[in-house]
Amino acid sequence: MFRRLVSALAITVVTAFAASAEPVRFAVTDIEGLEALQQEFGGFQKELSKLTGLDIELIPVSSRTAAVEAMNSGHVELVLTGPAEYVVMKQLSDPRIVVAWQRPDYFAQIAVLANGPIRSIDDLKGKKVSFGSVGSTSQHLGPAQVLADFGIMYGKDYEGVIISRNVAAEALLRGDIAAIGLNYGHLNAIRKAFPNAAFAVVARGRDLPNDILVARKDIPEEVFVKVREAFLKHGNELMNAVLKGEDNQKFKGGVFITDVKDSDYDYVRSMYRTIGIESFGSFIN
Repeated sequence: MFRRLVSALAITVVTAFAASAEPVRFAVTDIEGLEALQQEFGGFQKELSKLTGLDIELIPVSSRTAAVEAMNSGHVELVLTGPAEYVVMKQLSDPRIVVAWQRPDYFAQIAVLANGPIRSIDDLKGKKVSFGSVGSTSQHLGPAQVLADFGIMYGKDYEGVIISRNVAAEALLRGDIAAIGLNYGHLNAIRKAFPNAAFAVVARGRDLPNDILVARKDIPEEVFVKVREAFLKHGNELMNAVLKGEDNQKFKGGVFITDVKDSDYDYVRSMYRTIGIESFGSFIN
């Protein structure tokens, strides 16, 4: 009996050690290629590895769909993704929430020419409004929701078109469109790119739900706990490591939020419904 008990304990210890020794693979849905991923998250990878004692490995994914497939096939344990992507991931993979990554001044808005004909949100009725990346929280879904919140309905009161930001700014200056839906950071970038033009905001939305780090639903519990506790106890160190990435400056001034639940993203689900999507089983193309 004693020998069997010792043997069982030894197996348990070896199994736990093997689980913790395996790499914990981390992916980001909006960064393509290993080189770019290492440039942005190499510092974070090292810091999280140090704080958890886990072997954190960066895994590039080519798309949001690829991230879901990697999670479902057991090829990745952690995925950092945006609010709109999370809603679909929840439906397709049922991942566990680890922590939210706050982005200060993360809200959608509707920009027009300051000296143009659009003076109020109602002036956009019957006009063309451009949006950025299809399915983007802050460039498509969010701006569409802002308009809907003011009673200007998607696909009914105006014509929505998908145009990249700088091209949309040029179209706005030519008078081809009446407004651009985008976030605060993108508007600042447009102002820098077009210093001789003046832009005004006719509508702003509430702060958008945060980016979110999720874990595969069957991730070993000890790994999940170690990663989550690292954010709980060492958030400042991890954020400093994140900010070593140039693109990650969007998180500057933000914090990691551990008190997060799925219902916090119901506002994003309402955005999908605003543009006519009632189910969340696939990404918008």
